[in-house]
Amino acid sequence: QVQLVESGGGLVQAGGSLRLSCVASGRIFSINQMDWYRQAPGKEREAVASITSGGSTTYADSVKGRFTISRDNAKNTVYLQMNSLKVEDTAVYSCKGLMRPIVATRPYDYWGQGTQVTVSS
Repeated sequence: QVQLVESGGGLVQAGGSLRLSCVASGRIFSINQMDWYRQAPGKEREAVASITSGGSTTYADSVKGRFTISRDNAKNTVYLQMNSLKVEDTAVYSCKGLMRPIVATRPYDYWGQGTQVTVSS
């Protein structure tokens, strides 16, 4: 069974930093694009950052220059380094991976369970 598990969330003061991790496990043939999303209370889920299998990255305007997405293909892990955190970054952060299981003929989207990030003023 293929799954994604996030970690690294927590409570931090404004201006601080956190690093989120998302590990893919299971019988995986390949991992394509991986993304971080977030959802704040009362708001729709929004894309934060994405990274292709080749390492190309994109960011939401709200996090450009503060967040960095990276991946370690050997560890099937994607990271989100979050610096200069703001109160408005408070949300549940989830990762999504476009992955092809060994038993499948095409890739599918998989989601992690999410990790809470709370930024206090």
